[in-house]
Amino acid sequence: MNLTIGQYYPAESVIHRLDARTKITATFIYIVAIFAAKGVLGYILCALLLGAVIKLCKVPFKMMLGGLKSIIVIIIFTVVLNMLFIRTGTEIISFGIIHITTDGIIMAVRLCIRLVMLILGSSVLTLVTSPIALTEGIESLLKPLKKIGVPAHEIAMMMSIALRFIPTLVDELDKIKKAQMARGADFDTGGLVAKAKSMIPLLVPLFVSAFRRADELAMAMEARCYRGDVNRTKMKELKYGKNDFIAYGTVILVTIAVILCRIFLGV
Repeated sequence: MNLTIGQYYPAESVIHRLDARTKITATFIYIVAIFAAKGVLGYILCALLLGAVIKLCKVPFKMMLGGLKSIIVIIIFTVVLNMLFIRTGTEIISFGIIHITTDGIIMAVRLCIRLVMLILGSSVLTLVTSPIALTEGIESLLKPLKKIGVPAHEIAMMMSIALRFIPTLVDELDKIKKAQMARGADFDTGGLVAKAKSMIPLLVPLFVSAFRRADELAMAMEARCYRGDVNRTKMKELKYGKNDFIAYGTVILVTIAVILCRIFLGV
């Protein structure tokens, strides 16, 4: 099972060398641009920015496309749902209770493009940022909230561990499924209720495995006297460079251009 979110792909690229805070913040700004885009021009600007980043980060494009396989069902479900339940606009197909309109198709296409770019953009963040750098970046961004009692280090650690174990749990689920199929389990036939029941032999071992890994991780951290951010020092301090400001400027300019296109041109 392919899943790119949570994986790290080591490479020597200008995107890999950017500060973790830059990559995290730029990703959130890019997500704003995706949802601010309304027409073709806005989506083209977002796609060009994403394409440039993918080209610069030197991560195989096939690897990123493989990650979309895991959400293909969600994309199809979203497209079908919008085409069936949005009834405004000119009617194109009418068959019984099924009515497909132009507005339904347009909204379905928009959401499909947004989901694809959202997954690819999020994948780039984890593919070009190591778990340690990701933790330090999140902690640094949340550091101002420590003044009001927000446990920045603990939140950053939990988020990075969760991202780190997504691919591990997905691989574990794939192994469990193959083992159950080798024992005669059938996950493809039957109705919706039957398929839901067939997931129980997968979910129970998966939860047991997840709790076991969590317990092992907790014991390993305790054995190393882990005490959060108390008296912790960093081997490499986060520091902004020239390329970080260029990255910020590029993402912000594209986002502003997308918003202006929506406000003044409606595209």
